[in-house]
Amino acid sequence: MTLSDRDIKKAIEKGDLKIEPFEESNIQPASFDLRLGETFLKLDYNQGTEVVKLNEAPSYTEQKGKIVLLPGEFILGTTVECISLSPNLTADLQGRSSMGRRGLFVQNAGWIDPGFSGNLTLQLFNATHLPIELIPGTRICQLIFDYTNSPCEHPYTGKYNNQKGASASKSYKDKEYSETNNLL
Repeated sequence: MTLSDRDIKKAIEKGDLKIEPFEESNIQPASFDLRLGETFLKLDYNQGTEVVKLNEAPSYTEQKGKIVLLPGEFILGTTVECISLSPNLTADLQGRSSMGRRGLFVQNAGWIDPGFSGNLTLQLFNATHLPIELIPGTRICQLIFDYTNSPCEHPYTGKYNNQKGASASKSYKDKEYSETNNLL
């Protein structure tokens, strides 16, 4: 069941949800708005390769502060807020409609599992034909919360737990890329 504004406040009071820094004005009827942080990671396309290999550590350049996202450009961003979810609370990150209507696609690559703690890394894509200025502190996305029927048996402890700022892809650490596993 999706948490309403009242439920979000109760989850915070109970300690099931932590949001730091917390701004009550960011609570919406059934979501919580998050703001864009100041750290960005851009894939380094000058690393001498013609293909992005998912089984190798990617190379990024870091940028801070206000940036301009060019048409068709992709960059990783982060949230100002750090969140912590209890073993029975999950969240779904969605871009704010106001951003999407401007051609800015904001995503988090999936569901945020119970037990996760840290800043959220955002995938930002400019789908317009004009540059988009990204200003840290802007409300850019929203979290929608749901309680699970029971606390999960194994809360999230994965490779992105406790991340700070924009975090690079760690797909190269996935089990399917281990030396002992043959993919095909």
